[in-house]
Amino acid sequence: MRRQRNAKIVATLGPASSTPEVIRSLYEAGADVFRLNFSHGTHADHKQRFDIIRAIERDVARPIGVLMDLQGPKLRLGTFAGGRVILKNNALFGLDLDGGPGDEQRVSLPHPEIFAALAPGVQLLLDDGKVRLQVESCKSDRASARVLVGGPLSDRKGVSVVGAVLPLSALTEKDRADLAYGLTLGADWIALSFVQRPEDVEELRGIVGGRAGVMSKLEKPAAIEQLDGIVQLSDAVMVARGDLGVEMPPEDVPPLQRQIVRTCRRLGRPSIVATQMLESMIQVPTPTRAEASDVASAIYHGADAVMLSAESASGQFPIEAVSMMDRIIRAAEKDRGYYRWMSDASRPEPSATIPDAICASMRQVTTLLPIAAIVTYTSSGSSSLRASRERPATSILSMAASMETARRLTLAWGIHSVPIPPLNTMDEMSTFASAVAEREGFAAKGDTIMVAAGTPIGVSGTTNMLKVMRV
Repeated sequence: MRRQRNAKIVATLGPASSTPEVIRSLYEAGADVFRLNFSHGTHADHKQRFDIIRAIERDVARPIGVLMDLQGPKLRLGTFAGGRVILKNNALFGLDLDGGPGDEQRVSLPHPEIFAALAPGVQLLLDDGKVRLQVESCKSDRASARVLVGGPLSDRKGVSVVGAVLPLSALTEKDRADLAYGLTLGADWIALSFVQRPEDVEELRGIVGGRAGVMSKLEKPAAIEQLDGIVQLSDAVMVARGDLGVEMPPEDVPPLQRQIVRTCRRLGRPSIVATQMLESMIQVPTPTRAEASDVASAIYHGADAVMLSAESASGQFPIEAVSMMDRIIRAAEKDRGYYRWMSDASRPEPSATIPDAICASMRQVTTLLPIAAIVTYTSSGSSSLRASRERPATSILSMAASMETARRLTLAWGIHSVPIPPLNTMDEMSTFASAVAEREGFAAKGDTIMVAAGTPIGVSGTTNMLKVMRV
């Protein structure tokens, strides 16, 4: 099934989308990658959904990506004697490691790593930012904070720390167990939550060992301060606007979204924009006009993919949400100004390397000749990703040397990925490129296609050849 758009759709599976019929309908409506959210559900739940995805993949004979999203560290308050208190503005409120139920004066915060990072002026956001505290004094086991924004506070509400990097791994023990299970299943992408620094990504990469793509979720202000380093170490990046919007003022999130996407474009990493994209469609079958504009804005900014969370996982209209997202993307991409922006103002400058020179030339040829399709031959996916980074106005047909590579590329802009058998010579590759372009509906006999590949064949990162040929 060839998509009539270039940006991709990631759909989260959950209680509303766990049957073969619904998941198949989500794929047919436009989902390119399915997200398994390990913050919810059991291993058995995720295996059932994973097996359904792979069965659909075999039936439609198209690679389908699976994204495993790790929960990450969840920092929470202790409990209150009455289950709930009201904090008043400007009051002092204590946090400590003492344990026991709290009251209007103090509560237990059972996370020594938070106290290790606290300093006067650091802010604590409680219950998704509904209550805001500012630290005035602190020790290794307790802190006194001023209530900046008061309100009701109940047991075990979440805690976000603003203005400090916490000395803790982004991988909890639960994450490590989930990761081992997900890699055994065969997930194509692993998303790391609450990345703060490049070292977090390095830790995950060391465990994954190339068995899946590593995706960094950017939802902490500390990560923005080391954005280039984190993106360089990642295979893809997710703009997780939910938590990012809790720890930062709402007005800062849109320019940060654009900054992250542009950094990903410059460094050649796929980007996903996520969270609350079609939020109203959890309960109603149509989005607000503002939500439609939000999805379109992500496409205009150059994102590779946009993601549905609760809309497809637990909402009442999961199939309609995917279908609507598909329609919004296609409408945005039909805008004549879209490709002009993608290929000119937003296009990153190529580096002084042979692969980048080949792909820059490829884009220029598509502006001069009526090229029906760009065909890339790739072992690791790097050739196809370089072509995608150029945002050509011509479709990219990626011939992948393995199903694993083909599945990972389902996330990247403009790539129609097809696994193929091993090829040994350039003539063999050219013949196969013509046959696949015709079979997949990208070209007819007599059309002109362009093949980008590398020699020696099968060696990753050796893109050094561009061939223009007729089908």
